[in-house]
Amino acid sequence: MLNYDQVFIRDFVPSAIAFLLRGESDIVKNFLLWEKTVDCYSPGQGLMPASFKVRSVPLDGNNEAFEEVLDPDFGESAIGRVAPVDSGLWWIILLRAYGKITGDYALQERVDVQTGIRLVLNLCLTDGFDMFPTLLVTDGSCMIDRRMGIHGHPLEIQVALFYSALRCAREMVSTDDGSKNLIRVINNRLSALSFHIREYYWVDMKKINEIYRYKTEEYSHDAINKFNIYPEQIPSWLADWIPDKGGYLIGNLQPAHMDFRFFSLGNLWAIVSSLATQKQAEGILNLIETKWDDIVANMPLKICYPALEYEEWRIITGCDPKNTPWSYHNGGSWPTLLWQFTLACIKMGRPDLARRAVEAVEKRLSDDKWPEYYDTRTGRFIGKQSRLYQTWTIAGFLSSKMLLDCPEMASILICDEDLELLEGCACGLSNSARIKCSRRAARSQVLV
Repeated sequence: MLNYDQVFIRDFVPSAIAFLLRGESDIVKNFLLWEKTVDCYSPGQGLMPASFKVRSVPLDGNNEAFEEVLDPDFGESAIGRVAPVDSGLWWIILLRAYGKITGDYALQERVDVQTGIRLVLNLCLTDGFDMFPTLLVTDGSCMIDRRMGIHGHPLEIQVALFYSALRCAREMVSTDDGSKNLIRVINNRLSALSFHIREYYWVDMKKINEIYRYKTEEYSHDAINKFNIYPEQIPSWLADWIPDKGGYLIGNLQPAHMDFRFFSLGNLWAIVSSLATQKQAEGILNLIETKWDDIVANMPLKICYPALEYEEWRIITGCDPKNTPWSYHNGGSWPTLLWQFTLACIKMGRPDLARRAVEAVEKRLSDDKWPEYYDTRTGRFIGKQSRLYQTWTIAGFLSSKMLLDCPEMASILICDEDLELLEGCACGLSNSARIKCSRRAARSQVLV
């Protein structure tokens, strides 16, 4: 029986992972699709709810017997009325994990589940006006569900969810004549998306120096500065912050705009999903280790770094009183990210980093009554509006402990480098002497 007033999908994921690691699988089977209508408008089929309201209703008109029912929220009750992009993608990732750990692949093969997978994919793969292989989304459509300047092509959606969901769905879609075209579309999108993220979202000291010397207003197929990025966009904090050895995937990329903030979820899942190359994955963990006091500090992990402050905070967040600097989604520390950090560390053979983070917070989380998030630059204070005894905080910590005790179980969520995808690379840079496709370099590393 559910005992929550509201159940959020993204809160559900670490809880389900913890249950799967313990061998309790029924929790995943109850994750279903609903019909939906938002006011006078019906969103595209494949949209999944952001959360559920739990109601108790009389059973067969008997006021003494009740049953709990779920009312899904597709965004019509959300703050800002933003529909969730991430819910359906997390569901696909979790569905694959369920099959791998339980061996119950019959669930994936059910007609209603196959229909759900295809509806989610069709919604995400629909052709539109956008020229990029990334998903164009509004602000507040992911874990950061309030205005934080992440509209456009935020890293969390592209890496943590879209790429991973495509990889997972390709494994689970039933093979028949009707699915051949869908699998072809998935493969084409995976190929384009992997190149786009690896090539244009990655920054290290070398890349920042290139951007610093960019020429602008270039009009040609051979333009180096393809997105017309002005060098003045490089923030003052970045030059002294990024280490000589290490790098990360930026938070967003659009025409004439690069969001240089470090977003933990996107970077960690780039490692887990193998969207980042081996060298890039090593660089991300090197950066986290070098900048431990900024990203991990007293409570792992910063949802993003650095925080928006002063006039930038007022303009971008709309003076959001919850997203004040170094609080909540604006540079707050979220313990639930610990399990994803642990996954990334295990995959890269660096469990020592994960153990260091877990040991640092093991006693404190319990003493602090398992808060949702922490505030201040180093994560010393419990969040000013943080709820206590949060399921995803507890489940994230337990999942980290279980993964460290049994690291082979990490395979239920990890995706290895796709050699077939690398072999099938056919991007437009194949004949360019100046720019090389990162997937070709990755392929040579793997094959050697």
